[in-house]
Amino acid sequence: MALVSAKEMLEKAVAGHYAVPAINLNNLEWTKAVLKGAQEMNSPIIVQVSEGAGKYMAGFKNVADIVNNVIENQGITVPVALHLDHGTYNGAYKCIEAGFSSIMFDGSSLPIEENLAKTAELAKVCAEKGLSLEAEVGAIGGEEDGVVGMGECADPDECKKIADLGITMLAAGIGNIHGVYPEGWPGLQFDVLQAIKDKVGDMPLVLHGGSGIPEDQIKEAISKGVAKINVNTECQIAFAEATRAYIEAGKDKAGKGFDPRKLLAPGAQAITDMVKTKIEIFGSAGKA
Repeated sequence: MALVSAKEMLEKAVAGHYAVPAINLNNLEWTKAVLKGAQEMNSPIIVQVSEGAGKYMAGFKNVADIVNNVIENQGITVPVALHLDHGTYNGAYKCIEAGFSSIMFDGSSLPIEENLAKTAELAKVCAEKGLSLEAEVGAIGGEEDGVVGMGECADPDECKKIADLGITMLAAGIGNIHGVYPEGWPGLQFDVLQAIKDKVGDMPLVLHGGSGIPEDQIKEAISKGVAKINVNTECQIAFAEATRAYIEAGKDKAGKGFDPRKLLAPGAQAITDMVKTKIEIFGSAGKA
């Protein structure tokens, strides 16, 4: 099945009161494991890379080729969108050229007028090419590819301005954080989320930093219009823990247990299991 824009899957998610997982990729094993989990759960899926991960995977064109080849080879039939996560202006154009079906332009660190102008330009380009576009207002806490945000909450009026530019989905800071949530984290700011929802209507909202947010908060966010939830850290931790257990058990020293196809298999399965768990929590199982 060919890559699709995220537009239709997210509109269905808003109407059906569930969210589509957006899982960050890091290599071939990640790609195979994530798509396997989505297929087994019959869930639409968004696979995404940051610009740093794209560089690590030998370029955006290689990322697109890997995803397309895995879809074909593994017989993936669920809808799959390939998305740029936290893209720069230049990175967005590189991913459009490379064959991505969905783009995020993160202009949240720019002056609002510059964010609006560049988002408006990219919205036109993406619309012409049938791609979905995510924009951001209000920095997400934590660190993503060297960009550090303090978890500021977005201004609902600014959200309205950027939503009116023709974007597909909006990422708005509501106290969420990339990476592991610290002790004493106050939780998502649902009053801000509701105020944003009141301004932008049925536009799909995006929750970044989805790893580690309590399930009750995830479900409340979905009830208030969140339709795309990003997950990365939990898959990385699950992969590391499963790989560590394999090595500490000495399995890499038994027979040909050092073969990377065997060495990485437990970690890959842990990613698949994590994706399936998130699909259950987000409510997208059986929605493909």
